[in-house]
Amino acid sequence: MMNNTTKSQACNVSPGTVITGKWHKKSYRVVRPLGQGANGIVYLAESMSGPVAIKISGNGVTITSEVNVLKHFSKVQGSALGPSFIDVDDWIRPGVASPISFYVMEYIRGESFLSFIEKRGKEWTGILCLQLLSDLDRLHQEGWVFGDLKPDNLLVSGNPPKIRCIDVGGTTIQGRAIKEFTEFFDRGYWGAGSRKAEASYDLFAVAMILINVAYPNRFTRTNEPVKQLKSIIANTDSLRKIDSVLYQAIDGKYQRAAEMRRDLVMKLSQAKKDQSTIQKTRTARKQQTKTGTAKSRPNFSRANRQPKPKKQKGGVLETVLLLLFVSLGYLLYLYGQIL
Repeated sequence: MMNNTTKSQACNVSPGTVITGKWHKKSYRVVRPLGQGANGIVYLAESMSGPVAIKISGNGVTITSEVNVLKHFSKVQGSALGPSFIDVDDWIRPGVASPISFYVMEYIRGESFLSFIEKRGKEWTGILCLQLLSDLDRLHQEGWVFGDLKPDNLLVSGNPPKIRCIDVGGTTIQGRAIKEFTEFFDRGYWGAGSRKAEASYDLFAVAMILINVAYPNRFTRTNEPVKQLKSIIANTDSLRKIDSVLYQAIDGKYQRAAEMRRDLVMKLSQAKKDQSTIQKTRTARKQQTKTGTAKSRPNFSRANRQPKPKKQKGGVLETVLLLLFVSLGYLLYLYGQIL
């Protein structure tokens, strides 16, 4: 029997290694590692049908459990949350006494969740999380909880962009205990609830993903963790726009992902309306400023033209006086003729 160290070493393979299944005889050439978890290592590999992801583990029970999850994902109508299942087999590795279990799944080409948002803009956060909540709702209705939900396990792929998960190792049947988790996204770590597999466990993690977008470097837990989270939400502009949704998720008030999705849609819509109103107000003020400036210009022109009426009045007076002088001269001329 292999001990844990031997199992771990057996799962480490170099690029170029060819893994051939004992039972199905299918071969896969390892290209490079994609990620490592507590129960195995995932590699990018080449197959006869193209690139695939292959997970190697010294724990056959873990492989069987994850394969069952992947098979179940494929039965969830309308959901593409996890990768599709391709193959499962054992590998007889030279120099290793016991067979090494592995399974093969769809290789999802994409960009990491946080990297995608950093490049495309934070407005994508809500859109992607709405997609995630829709998929989680379907998964929960089938009796499963995702468990280890975090940005590191999420990819954004396709056009239009779609959120996908690349690791189903933490997926657990509802009612059981969550065995695989990441502290920052685990409600037990924050003292916000148990590690029982239920919908509210995943929804707490979704709230933490939204918080993580605002704080990519994360932060350290204090002595009052729940109060700390709520204070961070209240003092962060991007989070305050959806504060009531986050508060309810942290407090475990949501029983279904669909409920959280509904409230998030309302909050995002309201935030968009508020932003639109602010933009319209700014535009109106700019127009008023321009109009005010335009109106002020004729005043200066009129001020400049004000002497002109005075000149006109002066001209009339001069004409009257001239006529008087002419008339007076004419009268004097007549008077001279009479004399």
